[in-house]
Amino acid sequence: MQDREQFGQFNSEHLRSIRPGIELFNQQKYWECHEELEELWLSDRGDNARFVYWAIIQVATCLIHYREENIIGANGMLKKALEKISKIENLQVETDLLYNYLNWKNFKYELKSIPEAPRLENFKNLFECRFTPEPVTWEI
Repeated sequence: MQDREQFGQFNSEHLRSIRPGIELFNQQKYWECHEELEELWLSDRGDNARFVYWAIIQVATCLIHYREENIIGANGMLKKALEKISKIENLQVETDLLYNYLNWKNFKYELKSIPEAPRLENFKNLFECRFTPEPVTWEI
């Protein structure tokens, strides 16, 4: 992680904005999470940090498909989310805030650990994944 944040990196403003969507995700209210974060994603055009919102939206959609036992839909959205994670890494969007406040390392691990040709049971750990480690601390 870099010491100074630059435009396009995930910062404290992004963290505050994303909080309602993260809370919905953690409650497994994936459609509501999608809707909440979509507004942020649409409004932050030109800011590379929007790829964080986009990845979470796609994972939420993936988990809706998982819950409905739609392996094709879940796998399709997983692949799209992994593409966003790759962009986030390549564009150096990640900052300590993602890791310290959203448990980002675990989130990425669960995404990347799903095999190339998954079965429904391969999504179980991702479905149980939560962003914010306990206790919830949003003071920055």
